[in-house]
Amino acid sequence: MSERKPYPSDLADEQWALIEPVITAWKDRHRSVSGHRGAYDMREIVNTILHQGRTGCQWAYLPHDLPQKSATYYYFAAWRDDGTDQVIHELLRCQVRERARRLEDPALVVLDTQSAHAAAGVPVSTTGHDPAKRVPGRKRGLVVDVLGLVTAVAVFAANTHDNASGTALLSEVAENAGGTVSKALADQGFKTQVVTHGAGLGIDVEIVQRNPQHRGFVPQPKRWRVEQTHGILILHRRLVRDYEHRPSSSTSRVCWAMTHVMVRRLTGANTPTWREAAVAA
Repeated sequence: MSERKPYPSDLADEQWALIEPVITAWKDRHRSVSGHRGAYDMREIVNTILHQGRTGCQWAYLPHDLPQKSATYYYFAAWRDDGTDQVIHELLRCQVRERARRLEDPALVVLDTQSAHAAAGVPVSTTGHDPAKRVPGRKRGLVVDVLGLVTAVAVFAANTHDNASGTALLSEVAENAGGTVSKALADQGFKTQVVTHGAGLGIDVEIVQRNPQHRGFVPQPKRWRVEQTHGILILHRRLVRDYEHRPSSSTSRVCWAMTHVMVRRLTGANTPTWREAAVAA
């Protein structure tokens, strides 16, 4: 890695060691005809993706001491399209669960969606208006386990009904979680259609009813984990709004954000918050 002043988002040596085998294997499978391995260190490419995710900067505003946009976007898009970002994410997710003395795949998951404003330039054909939350943009659907780790993620237009997003998320869980998920918790935005679809997949979907006596936000047992994960993701400023032209890029951003969270968790590093940075300044 070239000598430069490190950014807070940079991977430490032990964190890079968790990701490096997957990246190296990918690089070995994608050698150029001339045998040239490229001008940039792969660790710096990953650092640039994480830096942009954490700070939310535009491609044209990447710092000059990091790899330029053309190189970084090439790898971001390649890893998005062939699923390498998801391979890294799943590898780390399994390690975090094993460290917590749990099986690799969960039996209980929690579903939720969050609508985010779309930035200027995002294609109208991939966005919509969420009438309930009055948000024009996209809807981010998450499925998390009881540790708050993302088991499935999908991005829709904001006007997509929770029934449609819920059934899509459950199908992804059934396909990717090895058939271990038997129970799912969801809020009242999800309806009977989601319960029926889950039953067809062998997943008992429970719609958690809000206590009518509660006022304001009251954490619900187990379901609060997905709210916590939404809050953690928003620390990555690229996810505060949806800046991506493709929904698949938005999904990839979630994978990279959670990857950043999990490598820190596995190495015992604290995740700095913007509030701490402001106080230090």
